[in-house]
Amino acid sequence: MPVNFNNAEFILSAALPEQFIRDGRKQIAFAGRSNVGKSSVINRLVNRKNLAHVGASPGKTTQINYFLIDGRIYLVDLPGYGYAKVSKSERDRWGRLMENYFSSSGLLDLGVLIVDARHKPTVDDMTMCDFFRSNDCPMLIVANKVDKLKKSETEHNLELIRETLDLDETEILIPFSAEKGDGKENLLGQIKAFCG
Repeated sequence: MPVNFNNAEFILSAALPEQFIRDGRKQIAFAGRSNVGKSSVINRLVNRKNLAHVGASPGKTTQINYFLIDGRIYLVDLPGYGYAKVSKSERDRWGRLMENYFSSSGLLDLGVLIVDARHKPTVDDMTMCDFFRSNDCPMLIVANKVDKLKKSETEHNLELIRETLDLDETEILIPFSAEKGDGKENLLGQIKAFCG
């Protein structure tokens, strides 16, 4: 039976490593800059407007949020990195929390790195990409906000993302629009294939 992504529920927000879920289910972590639309991508995948909270200003996701899909897998919404208008001590806390999550063995099964299709990936995006690689974590790259590009710009921008992140032929880059749904079936298909 394929996973039913319409059957989604929020489980918990982990602010401390001891709150991380360790129940053996697959965990698919969504990482990206503060304003790249991680929560919107998750909401689009599960056909809900507000399962994952979408903040009016960047940096609203301050904990690690778990969403259980069909009782079988977790979509894990990580705090955004980048320019969120919060104190340095709060950003450092998020960083430690994410490092703890990434370094805890047996938690992370698949990384979904969301980048902005309109811009060259940032140094932080490159660091996150390298992190997934160095931990031998399978990874999908999602270029969100593709609907904001002119048709003539799309191919060039996707190529720039591939070059900047040094993606090889086996690494998957999915053009996506959380707003319009472009790329949704492709991303769902990749996740379902990964989950078996």
